[in-house]
Amino acid sequence: MQTDIEGQPAFAYLKVALKPGETITAESGAMASMDTSLDMNARFNGGFFSGLIKKFLGGESLFVQEFTNNTSDTKHVVLSPSTPGDMKEVEVRNQPLCLQPGAYIASTPGIKLNVEWAGFASFIAKEGLFRLKLAGVGTVWYGAYGALLDKEVDGEYIVDTAHLVSYTPSLQIKMGLSGGIFASFFSGEGLITRVKGKGRITIQTRSMSGLVGWLNPKLPR
Repeated sequence: MQTDIEGQPAFAYLKVALKPGETITAESGAMASMDTSLDMNARFNGGFFSGLIKKFLGGESLFVQEFTNNTSDTKHVVLSPSTPGDMKEVEVRNQPLCLQPGAYIASTPGIKLNVEWAGFASFIAKEGLFRLKLAGVGTVWYGAYGALLDKEVDGEYIVDTAHLVSYTPSLQIKMGLSGGIFASFFSGEGLITRVKGKGRITIQTRSMSGLVGWLNPKLPR
């Protein structure tokens, strides 16, 4: 399988070249274009009840799509996220990865998608009460609004709310004030996310909630 992320950093999309017999799994609605000879099948995201949990608790679709090349030639499919922004490719080798709701785009067949409790701190940080946890062996593609920045954490690091895209499960997510009470609320920062432990995080430079807050006053009433 040959893959290339193009259109970075503002309008990233994934070009996939499937060799005969290869399959890629994608979020429902992620397909932008494909060769007509590819087989596209929809299935529940991990089974009916598991799919319901991922949809209503993990922010993912009830169904996922599988694109399989059953021909004798290489065929192509283009996948894109639902929002403008960047995409990232990550190799998962029995080291689970946690994603914020809606970040998942595609994966190879060896990856399993699960939903687990993220905690009230994650909810207050606008990351949701539940998180999507990817495990297994394979490749994962995910994206978010804005550019994506990687950071190795060893100790403690501060991230603004709604900017944390992915992180390793070994890290703890806690809430706190950006400074003192006066500075926190009058600086416009308010609550922030404190990431503690040792692991890697990915941050998005923009947030949809920030975009909504900027647009609302400008919309006609």
